[in-house]
Amino acid sequence: MDNFTPIDSTLIKNCIAGNRKSQKKLYELLAPKMYPVCLKFFSRGADAEDVLQEGFIKLFNHLHSYRGEGSFEGWVRRIFVNTAIQYYRSLKPAAIDSDDIEDVLVCSDGSALDNLYAKDLICITRDLSEGYRNVFNLYAVEGYSHKEIAEILGITESTSKSQYLRAKASIRQVIGKRA
Repeated sequence: MDNFTPIDSTLIKNCIAGNRKSQKKLYELLAPKMYPVCLKFFSRGADAEDVLQEGFIKLFNHLHSYRGEGSFEGWVRRIFVNTAIQYYRSLKPAAIDSDDIEDVLVCSDGSALDNLYAKDLICITRDLSEGYRNVFNLYAVEGYSHKEIAEILGITESTSKSQYLRAKASIRQVIGKRA
């Protein structure tokens, strides 16, 4: 959650009150960091953009429930991860086109190393199957346990572990080819 511009409680209160300028400012502060979070779950940029928009709708609808405890940015990230998971579930029966990936929005105030890492991770994982990519992102990037992943994705815990190991092996192979 590095490189976030601090978000003060006044901005949050104004957003809750329905102030459009404050909502726009919050969107502008958060969108550059939340889009890559969304893109980690989908190889199609259009799907990531849909999740970004749905995530902001949920954020503004539930902003009043933020209690000021813990990291606001962590709370926001959780909303976007959960939105991506729900969106993935809605697409699961349909074939997901993985040929179309758009450039990653990088945060202009982020360090070059952070931006490079985010771009590289997305590029490396985009060719993984949806299952491998989602398990990898949920476990290695977002910090969910295999038990939580199993519940979220509707798979067994052993399937989660297996997909994670296969994703890691595939990533190692890609990195080995680049070296």
